[in-house]
Amino acid sequence: MKLDDFELEESYEEDKQLLVPANLLIAKGRRNAMRKLQIALFLYISLISLTAAAQTVTFDREGVEYRLELPSSEWKAVTRLDVHEHVEFIYGDEQENGYLRLRKNMVDAGTTATDLFSRDEKWSLHFLSGYVICGECKGEQFKGQLNGMTFSYEYTSGGKLMAGRIYYLQVNNRIFYTLHFTAARDKLQDLSSQIESIARSFRLK
Repeated sequence: MKLDDFELEESYEEDKQLLVPANLLIAKGRRNAMRKLQIALFLYISLISLTAAAQTVTFDREGVEYRLELPSSEWKAVTRLDVHEHVEFIYGDEQENGYLRLRKNMVDAGTTATDLFSRDEKWSLHFLSGYVICGECKGEQFKGQLNGMTFSYEYTSGGKLMAGRIYYLQVNNRIFYTLHFTAARDKLQDLSSQIESIARSFRLK
C-alpha cells in the first residue's frame, strides 16, 4: 500500500469516528425537540381544559328539581311565569342568540319520546310560521345523565330563519323532561356543542 493510500484510509476512518457522534447528536437533538413539542402540546391542551372549566357554571337553585352545567357565562337564567313559575335560559341578550326552555312532562306509562314530539308538533310547533312538518322524522338517540331522543326542526320568526332542537330526556316510564333550544339557524349551528353539553349534564337532584 502506498503512503498516500494509507493516509487517505486513515483520514476516512477518522471521519467515520467523527460522523458517529455527530449522528448521535442529531438523533438526540430530534428526540429533545420531539419531547419539547409533546410537553408544549400537553400544556396547550391543559390550558384549554382549564379555561373551559373556568367558564362552566353549575346551575343549582332552591326549589328546582334539577341541576345542569352551563358551558359559558353567556348563558343566563331568567324566570318566566305562565300558570307556574319556570326557569329558562338565554344566551347573550337576545333570544335569537340562543334560548332554552325546560318542562317536566307527566305521561301515561308506555309513552315514548316520539309520541311526545308528535304531540308537540301537532299542538304547538305546527302553528309556527314557516314550520317544516317533520311527519316522518324518527329523531336521534341521545345519551347523557338522562337518556332520551332529540328532534330538530326549522321555522321563521320576524322574517328570520330559525331552528329548534328538542331533547326528550326520560326519568322513568311516567316522567320526561323536555329541553327545548331555539335560535337563529346559523347561531344554533354555532352553539351545537354547548347545547349538547348542557343536555348531557342535565340531572335530577
